[in-house]
Amino acid sequence: MTLFFDTPKHHDLIYDVGLHKGEDAEFYLRKGFRVVAFEADPDLIASCRERLKEFIANGQLTIIAGAIVGPEVITADPHKVRFYTNCDVSVWGTISSARAERNARLGTSSKAIEVDAINFADAIRKHGVPYFMKIDIEGLDTVCLSALSEFKERPTYISLESDKTSFGNIEREIDLFTKLGYSSFKAVNQSIIHLSQSPPYPAREGKYVAQCFEAGSSGLFGAELGGKWKSRHEIRSQYRFICLGYFLVGDDGIMRKWRFPGAQLLRRLTGRVLGLFMHTYVPGWYDTHARHSCADGL
Repeated sequence: MTLFFDTPKHHDLIYDVGLHKGEDAEFYLRKGFRVVAFEADPDLIASCRERLKEFIANGQLTIIAGAIVGPEVITADPHKVRFYTNCDVSVWGTISSARAERNARLGTSSKAIEVDAINFADAIRKHGVPYFMKIDIEGLDTVCLSALSEFKERPTYISLESDKTSFGNIEREIDLFTKLGYSSFKAVNQSIIHLSQSPPYPAREGKYVAQCFEAGSSGLFGAELGGKWKSRHEIRSQYRFICLGYFLVGDDGIMRKWRFPGAQLLRRLTGRVLGLFMHTYVPGWYDTHARHSCADGL
């Protein structure tokens, strides 16, 4: 018999897993939600404590410093973990050595530091199950999803950065969502959020905020997302084309390695053709938004 934590769900609560510069948390806070935010990079934490100090002071924002780890991560000290801060692209900080190596291949440098290890299930038990959960922690997103299997309640909406480098990994992400009771999905191109999204009026989540999204923001969520929610089958089909685009012209795409005359032009043309077919920028990077079956029909 499976035992679940009977932790209450709070409809005014959002988890920002991967606080970064606070651009997403500030949007949620201004919309009137309480936010529990997770961040491992000490410099980013210090910056966010200053940027969002009014929300910390009034108790609306809680920042948890440290890196979320899964059961497969083994360290000498169970309370600490190695974290690679990226010296060139701040959002690429990670505890994944494989992800840090990829970042090095792309011309950036990282510095390894020791940070607190965070058990995500313990954090949920302490702060409650949120209404919406944004997850972007560079390669460890599914650790947070897996932790939800220990709870009776589930967030109504979740977004995570999809692993577009492997269709097999995306299938596993969608399978995990399905096992947790999520039945509707959207793939949102994060690279054009600052150009393509603006909050609807009247608001459909919290208060209306006249927000101009910063580059790199996660953008709208939940009922405010535009477009049709897709079935598991439909989202898998969409990701086949997204993965094809990344395989051809992505960061590690095969066409990126071509060095013959005209290769750059051919890459651009390929990206444009795929973009016309997919109605979005290629390669881009994508978040998968999932809606729980409890919200079907909304």
